[in-house]
Amino acid sequence: MLSANAARPAAHDLLAWLRRHGLTGLLAGAIILLQYPLWLGEGGWLKVREYAQKITTQREMNQRQAARNAGLLAELRDLKQGHDAVEERARNELGMIAPDEWFVRVVSAQAGQSGQTNE
Repeated sequence: MLSANAARPAAHDLLAWLRRHGLTGLLAGAIILLQYPLWLGEGGWLKVREYAQKITTQREMNQRQAARNAGLLAELRDLKQGHDAVEERARNELGMIAPDEWFVRVVSAQAGQSGQTNE
């Protein structure tokens, strides 16, 4: 076990080291504490980059939705104004035929032989 006198030089050396390097350590600690909010805080650089990416993604999605909405509005206008669009939809989606029309389905020779239809 060390005597009280033997422990004294170690404490004295520590105090001497702190006197020599204390200000440097204090300034380094202050710089680190000041940098923390810049990088990791609520308004820090990493959060700003994350939010910028989210904004870019949302703007792209908004542009796609705006184009889709414009197409739907054009289709709605067409349906409100004319009977041609209603007739076209009935033919394509429901397979309707007008009373004075004939319906002809053309099947290729290969599909006819194998039993498949081209629907």
